[in-house]
Amino acid sequence: MRIDKYLKVSRIIKRRTLAQEACDSGRVFINGKVAKPSTEVKIGDIIEVHFGDKVFKCRVTSVDEKVQKNLASNMYEVIE
Repeated sequence: MRIDKYLKVSRIIKRRTLAQEACDSGRVFINGKVAKPSTEVKIGDIIEVHFGDKVFKCRVTSVDEKVQKNLASNMYEVIE
């Protein structure tokens, strides 16, 4: 799954266009490397998203196309 879609489906970022903009501006990293919106996400990857001065870091635990809102947080585990 593409990183921009994963960020939306997992509800880390609310809209896919915002996720694409975050990737284009270099604020999203996968395993320490800057991610383009089309970068593929796999189970076990470490995702870092920089929101201003805050950093959200998580490990991918599942990659599902559709997830209910209350189960979206099961797609990742927060690190730190």
